[in-house]
Amino acid sequence: MTVRRVAITGMGIVSPLGNTAHDFFTNLMAGKSGIRHLQTDFVDRLDTKIAAQADFDPLQHFSKHKANSLDRVSQFALYAAGQAITDARLDLSQEDKSRIGIYLGTGMGGAASVEEGYIRLYRDGAERLKPFTVLMAMNNAAASAIALEYGLTGSNLTFSTACSSSSVSIGEAFQQVRHGYADVMLAGGAEALLTFGTIKAWEALRALASEDPADPGASCKPFAGNRTGLVLGEGAAIVVLEDMERAIARGATIHAELTGYGSGNDSSHITQPSPEGQARAIQAALHCAGLAPQDIGYINAHGTATPLNDPAETAAIKLVFGEHAPNIPVSSTKSMHGHLMGATAAVEFVACVMALKHQALPPTINLHQPDPKCDLDYIPNVGRPNTAVKHVMSNSFAFGGTSGVLIASKP
Repeated sequence: MTVRRVAITGMGIVSPLGNTAHDFFTNLMAGKSGIRHLQTDFVDRLDTKIAAQADFDPLQHFSKHKANSLDRVSQFALYAAGQAITDARLDLSQEDKSRIGIYLGTGMGGAASVEEGYIRLYRDGAERLKPFTVLMAMNNAAASAIALEYGLTGSNLTFSTACSSSSVSIGEAFQQVRHGYADVMLAGGAEALLTFGTIKAWEALRALASEDPADPGASCKPFAGNRTGLVLGEGAAIVVLEDMERAIARGATIHAELTGYGSGNDSSHITQPSPEGQARAIQAALHCAGLAPQDIGYINAHGTATPLNDPAETAAIKLVFGEHAPNIPVSSTKSMHGHLMGATAAVEFVACVMALKHQALPPTINLHQPDPKCDLDYIPNVGRPNTAVKHVMSNSFAFGGTSGVLIASKP
């Protein structure tokens, strides 16, 4: 089977740091935090009152009728997909739509629709729910909405592997183009889980960060000795993956080339990360890309700021990169945009592609008290412009043990 090169020709995003790739990356490089006090009517009932919310008004983008038929997660995904298609300059009226597919990742799907149904049933005593409750809540609603909007009839799959959902969706879409099953794939993830029930469930797991008393925006502290946990966020990111020869032939702007993908399962513990399992996924991505460890110029870390993840990921990087590990700049952009669960990997992959385009590396903010167990170059607090990089890596590791690692390269 012929192996094709895969170009990234379009990007779209909804995030706590802006709803274009340019605004998102500009705010990352500036070290701006998207974490703040949660703006909801139930915040007073929460122990954890901070989150990374997207500034997104659906009525600015959809009719009232359409917005009411879509869960927030699908609104995010549909908007990001439209951005990505426009960015790629795809004229869908001239395309064979059976050769264009959609692979999307999500952890919780239509969480707001599920919660609204429970409130109506169990709090308000309603006997009936909205007719579209199932269609808004199902995990594949977002991917289906994109297919219906643009009439795309290629493969349409939704991946749900917790925090690695959208790295897996992008990686598997990459395989579809690489091996000739599709010419174009829309791939990424969406998440809108800032609901009362979801946040309370995370509070019960005791994985959420304590609010920084001096600055709520500084509450997420990956790799720091005083880190206290992750901060939940919401948003979506979608990329257009395309056969490289086709992209060149039609004169598309090629933002980067997707060259490597590795996935695996820790099979050790449902929540505790395994350095060995993470290392296997990293090695698999390098093998796929045909790269040596020293070829990687930047790693966007999973970097959740939880007590267990950060030293485990540090150990995994050392296992693979050996003596070269201290020379690789690593950062966790979750310090700024929070943890968007099923959408996180796609958002971070956009950050990686933008780092390649601009030859600039975003920082890990709030890293003022280094953890001795986390002793790599984490680009503390200040981004690095004018840094030459040819290959960048995005790590995603999940509850349940599924890893997804992506490598993007200068075209």
